Amino acid sequence: MRILIVEVNWLGDVLFSTPAIKALRKKFPDSFIACLIVPRVGEILEGSPYINELIINDEKGLHSGFWGKLRLAKELRKKKFDLAILFHRSSTRALIAYLAGIPRRVGYATWKRRFLLTDCLPMPKKDSTHRVDYYLDIVKALGCDSEDRLYEFFTTEEDVRFARDFLAAEGIARSDFIVCLNPGGNWPPKRWPKENFAGLADKLIGSEQAKVVFCGSQNDRELIADIVSQMSRQPEGSSLPSDRQSHQPIIAAGRTNLKQLAGIFKRADLVISGDSGPLHIAASLGRDIIGLFGPTSVRVSGPLGRGKIKIMQKDSDCRIPCYDKDCRDNLCMQKITPEDVFSEIKDFLAVKKNLSF
Repeated sequence: MRILIVEVNWLGDVLFSTPAIKALRKKFPDSFIACLIVPRVGEILEGSPYINELIINDEKGLHSGFWGKLRLAKELRKKKFDLAILFHRSSTRALIAYLAGIPRRVGYATWKRRFLLTDCLPMPKKDSTHRVDYYLDIVKALGCDSEDRLYEFFTTEEDVRFARDFLAAEGIARSDFIVCLNPGGNWPPKRWPKENFAGLADKLIGSEQAKVVFCGSQNDRELIADIVSQMSRQPEGSSLPSDRQSHQPIIAAGRTNLKQLAGIFKRADLVISGDSGPLHIAASLGRDIIGLFGPTSVRVSGPLGRGKIKIMQKDSDCRIPCYDKDCRDNLCMQKITPEDVFSEIKDFLAVKKNLSF
């Protein structure tokens, strides 16, 4: 059987769908499984042993507009798929699967696309389930086992080697305490304030002699530059020399792809981030993480992993989840202080030291 999975568009959500893909492979071990993806999420699924082919939906180029979508449908038709599983809720994606002549099309039935599906699943109530279960429930309708909820991200030896060489070039030794800070997010209200990241970095470098690595994409470099500019020249409690260079964090943002970033996470002792793709990549690798949550719901998008996971979220008298991307005060994130996070880090270190004896 030839199966096409029509994927979603965001890094974290694609990662959340990987348990469903794994369950699908377990149910149909001899099938050919392809995933239709947009270019920016390709790295999430590259190297997966459960997928035979990644098909790029170049929605901003070759497959943009009406004629581009017809071109994509024609390309898919040539591949003669037997089954389409639509993780994406888009009516347009369902129409493409229909025009591609895929005889069986499974997905949640929104009113716009019900007639385009052969197997209509009732749409779950908004924000009633974790995103992992949202995708697992689709393949469960095909008889797939849905017990394993941990998502996966695959790296290569080359990615690990890159991380080792990158960190060594930045003066980081294997014995150093490495903390990765990811200040970005796909919309501003999910981001912790810049001054808070600066204060936390100062505390980590000054009190714990930590090696702080700021992670993110090329788009986050300006944000991180603002954070670094707010850091102290001589963090309180530091026993290091007073020159500025001793207190400089390492900037990895824009200097790695996602696979290489994962290689850095594998070397890190702790990853701290808002609700974002990198946070969930770290969780998928079994790293210890601290998640800074504000407007999003832990019940819907909380990280799942084998490492130690601490979620910090304060009551701000706002409805959670909140999707007001134009929120000005961002009180839910501002209530989490650097002192709060540093206290959790101290507890983490105490547990780690006890386990080492």
